[in-house]
Amino acid sequence: MNPTKIRELTPDELTRALNENRRELFNLRLQQQTGQLESTARIRAVRRDVARLLTEINARQNRAKAKA
Repeated sequence: MNPTKIRELTPDELTRALNENRRELFNLRLQQQTGQLESTARIRAVRRDVARLLTEINARQNRAKAKA
């Protein structure tokens, strides 16, 4: 997920996407431990997506605090 698409999401969509990515990361780690994971690069991509989502959520919270 690229940063421009993340910025367009509503707060509810951000939370939903974060939960989905965390769930996917968990499943990928399980697959890795059981030897069923085919693409190890996917773990890295999902971890980065989680970081991007958290960064956008925190930025929005900081902007809201600055306005208040």
